[in-house]
Amino acid sequence: MGRERELSRLRTLLRSTRLLTLTGPGGVGKTRLALELAGRVRGGRTGRAQWVALDSLQDGELLPQALAAALGVRERGGRAGIEALVHALGTRTTLIVLDNCEHLAEACARLAATLLARCPRLRLLATSREPLRVPGEVVFRVGELSLSPAGEEHDTTALLRSEAVGLFLARARTSDAAFELGPGGARTVAEICRRLDGLPLAIELAAGRVGSLSLPGILHGLDDQLSLLTDGSRTGPGRHRELGAAIDWSHRLLDPLERVVFRRLSVLGGGFDAEGAAAVCGKGGGSDDGEGDRDGDGHGDGERAVSGEIRGEGGAHGGGAGRKEGMHRGDDVHRGDGAHHGDDVHHGDGTHREEGVHRGEDVDPQGPHSLVRPEQVLRVVCALEAKSLIVRVRGDEPQGTSRFRQLSAIRAYGMERLAEAGELPDTWNRALDWLAGKAAGAVTPGVFLDTVEGPLAREQENLAAAVAHSAARSDHRHVPLAVALARLQYQQEQLTAARTLLSGVLERVQGPEDRSAALALAARSACLQDDHAAALAFAQEAVAAGRTGRHPGRLANALDALAAARLCRGEFSEAVAVFVECLDVVRTLGCPLDLALCRHHLAWALLQAGRAAEAEQLMQECLPELETNAPPGQVTAALHTAGAIRLALGDVDAAERRFAEVLLKAPPGESFHGLYPLEGLAIVAAERGDPQRSLRLYAAAAAMRRRIDTEPEAHWWGQVEAVVARVRERVHPSRASAAMAAGRRLRGARLVTYALRGTQVRSVGQESVRAAGSGRVGALGQPSLTGRESAVAELVAEGMTNQQIASHLGLAKSTVAGHLDRVRDKLGVRSRTQIAVRVAGRTADPEQGL
Repeated sequence: MGRERELSRLRTLLRSTRLLTLTGPGGVGKTRLALELAGRVRGGRTGRAQWVALDSLQDGELLPQALAAALGVRERGGRAGIEALVHALGTRTTLIVLDNCEHLAEACARLAATLLARCPRLRLLATSREPLRVPGEVVFRVGELSLSPAGEEHDTTALLRSEAVGLFLARARTSDAAFELGPGGARTVAEICRRLDGLPLAIELAAGRVGSLSLPGILHGLDDQLSLLTDGSRTGPGRHRELGAAIDWSHRLLDPLERVVFRRLSVLGGGFDAEGAAAVCGKGGGSDDGEGDRDGDGHGDGERAVSGEIRGEGGAHGGGAGRKEGMHRGDDVHRGDGAHHGDDVHHGDGTHREEGVHRGEDVDPQGPHSLVRPEQVLRVVCALEAKSLIVRVRGDEPQGTSRFRQLSAIRAYGMERLAEAGELPDTWNRALDWLAGKAAGAVTPGVFLDTVEGPLAREQENLAAAVAHSAARSDHRHVPLAVALARLQYQQEQLTAARTLLSGVLERVQGPEDRSAALALAARSACLQDDHAAALAFAQEAVAAGRTGRHPGRLANALDALAAARLCRGEFSEAVAVFVECLDVVRTLGCPLDLALCRHHLAWALLQAGRAAEAEQLMQECLPELETNAPPGQVTAALHTAGAIRLALGDVDAAERRFAEVLLKAPPGESFHGLYPLEGLAIVAAERGDPQRSLRLYAAAAAMRRRIDTEPEAHWWGQVEAVVARVRERVHPSRASAAMAAGRRLRGARLVTYALRGTQVRSVGQESVRAAGSGRVGALGQPSLTGRESAVAELVAEGMTNQQIASHLGLAKSTVAGHLDRVRDKLGVRSRTQIAVRVAGRTADPEQGL
């Protein structure tokens, strides 16, 4: 609310400086102001905005790796840490928002200086309680919300113009829809806001009480609390004192059960859903919670930042790299800490970093309410959200479960209360048990777990905190938790971090099955780093450990890793032999999906060994199972393999159908899943004597590879390059250059549309659209659209955004959105890519639009 003047000034500053730092005390609204600013300036001169929350990162040495993970930067070609970031950012126009830098100020300053020096089109927006003190930094102090002028207590209109009062009223109506200001109410609200110094977070906490207290009751309770905390003195650091008082007062108004749940949630710094909250907060306190560690301080903070591409209120964007199947990228966090207002700009000095003063607990921490039943927790979580003591994480609703987190200042307060209650060790013990249980649940069913997203993907911050906590105490749960975290890091191609973690695991692990699993994961990580010697050594040791164990699934996993290491070294015949042994082991397990995956892996190796006919037979055996039960990433990889095999056998039409199917099933946005079919279609075009199309598709795929910083497998890329080299020999250099330039301009839905033109897209496209869940799909070439709807659909296929379409057609953005809703309904589709496919299906001229 408000802040329009500050946002205008900040937008101007961000255009003229490459490092802008928002400073101010906790609770003043730096985070939400930065979020709003980044959402408004995305694109143009500042480029795409990426959000990186640093509040749960405690080790400054890990900042480059954490930033890379948050931005989805993969470690490829031997690059890691700073070098990986510099390579990925390069000369791209990008805005990175670093939120909560104060506890890592020196590390953030070093990283900012390096990135700004080496990435000329990068801009940084930071929030911190003190400046970073980097040359060229512009510091903007974020002030409190405006208060009503003194002496105007009887002017209701003037009181209501105050931004602080406006925020209180808005939050109060959110908390209690029936809330209305009575006589004298505006004066009371203004006094509450004045007592809280206009701090947004403190005002929101106070407004959250309107459902249970009258306005005079809120003011009286807050005033008493301020007197208690300062012994009547008003000379302390006011803004920190008022924020601490508001948090402490809100805490005191909780009932005993709510207090217990509130403080126990503080160990889940990465956020939580209903399941996690119940597991960590449920059951009793004291010594009744098991036999785990009981002797630490519990501050096992996570080592991972959270990112998201900012679209208005925030979101997430992630991509993949390489040809690994089922790679995870996911996480989307939106955080807010109040509304905001800013005042002056300067180039120096720091701010205080106090968190407030110590508060007492007025309920026996081991009383009857420390025994919490798991079924009570969700109700309490909802109550805490209503009272602004936890916030809902935006963007998780489409995944089916709501997720929450405590803001950093509130979480720090909760951790103090947890330690004071003597519950810190037991609460951590329950958290470790819960996470270890989820890790164990991920291990049991399958063989090839390193390439499958498990149930812990959304808990990565909490998992990192648990790994740090258990490592410091030699806890027996450390090994499975660390392997689970390393697996997530491998899937995100944070390979240095994964191998470092696995090195520590291998020093501790004893059992042959666990050792084999850790070694196999280390081998796969080394493969992606092109460390072929280490990969082979790890894999051979993994197989040796697997042979001494009693779990054939672990042996099969190790054999698969060994075969992959052989493939990386170009030892195709040896890889085939190992995959054959792996297949023999998997056959004994009675798991059809694992058997299908193993057959696919063997088929890929056979293709590279020049045995395409045998590979084709295996793919016919495994594809039905994979298409029915495998994760999407594994399905697209298998379809690409099937297409590559048909190419090798000379069946160009069948290869084209497979590549088109992969392109339709690839996830939205740019990812490695869409690269291989584009390159495959480039080969198909070359085989059909269409050099212009071949070069366009090749150039488009190469440009996409550079944008998402991913490299293909050597054998496949050699095949693509050889075909393109032959094409270029047959085309005049000027025509080849023009085709390549046109291809580099293709991206998004327009690229998909062009790639599918001239293919057998009708049957494939119609089947894909039906699979999206619609029963109203008509013939591809005959959608019943109005003229305006057809125009909008054509522009979507060109890759335009809603705003660009609105400008092009002279419509309001909301009108374009309405047309698109009707287009989706009439065509029976859900995504913009599917709209592009339908437009492609009714386009007669394959070169139209180029």
